[in-house]
Amino acid sequence: MHRVVALAVPEVVAFDLSIPAQVFGHVSERERYAFAVCAETPGLVPSTTGFGIQVQLGLDAVLDADTVVVPGFLPTDDPPLAVSEALRAAAGRGARIASVCVGAFGLAAAGLLDGRSATTHWEHAADFARRFPAVRLRTEVLYVDEGQVLTSAGIAAGIDLCLHMVRNDHGAAVAAEVSRRMVAAMHRTGGQAQFIARPLPEAGPGLEATCTWAVQEMQRTLTVAELAAHAGYAPRTFARNFLAETGLTPLRWLTAQRVLEARRLLEATDLPIEEVAQRCGLGTAANLRAHFARDAATTPTAYRRAYRGAA
Repeated sequence: MHRVVALAVPEVVAFDLSIPAQVFGHVSERERYAFAVCAETPGLVPSTTGFGIQVQLGLDAVLDADTVVVPGFLPTDDPPLAVSEALRAAAGRGARIASVCVGAFGLAAAGLLDGRSATTHWEHAADFARRFPAVRLRTEVLYVDEGQVLTSAGIAAGIDLCLHMVRNDHGAAVAAEVSRRMVAAMHRTGGQAQFIARPLPEAGPGLEATCTWAVQEMQRTLTVAELAAHAGYAPRTFARNFLAETGLTPLRWLTAQRVLEARRLLEATDLPIEEVAQRCGLGTAANLRAHFARDAATTPTAYRRAYRGAA
């Protein structure tokens, strides 16, 4: 049983805390995760929205957690020394440490982000960069996965990060189940921009319908001109609108969907690696291996071995 502990620092952002609670603590996840909330001092922890969170566990809960999530808190002053020490101790024994939104300030204050890349809410980026110059701050992305330490950008990007962690733990199929349960947006990669103008259109011959069509046709080569024609745009207009609405170019988005489909096929089928590459439109086994090395830091064969049982 994978133990996930959310560490609530006053005044905790209630929405940020609710994200790991819904992803890891939902009743349907109790065979995969054990979820709890802790604080420096058990009792009523104030939130930024005017109500308190009753927390029963102290910092001892961090000591045997497999994953520690620090939700956002305001003001973003350095947490108490005991909190930083608990985070450092957890990291020192190999626990996965993650933050939601401005929870990254807590990780940075504990020194866990020094020399690493990280992100946080764009409104607080200038203050973060000033206070923590040893951190390579990336203000343009939804989340950053540095292996043991992960950070997410503002608010809802915490959902993307938590789903990403589920995907790493149990594979794409399980992450898709959780996403559907939460009625969350389609898969968004960490490199997607924070500054999305608006979600994809809900209906009609616009981008959503074209995205659905592109996924159905991903086994063959698709060009921006073909995507634009399906959406009813000129290619340049389509590319500009797509980037504004998703934060990715059309081909970068399509590549991410192909890798996601490759993960699903590796989990759910016995297809040879070459066939998986062809079915998801990546062409060759060598190309598939290159994408997995970059995006998942593993090989397709190792990924299948790790996640086939869970699927």
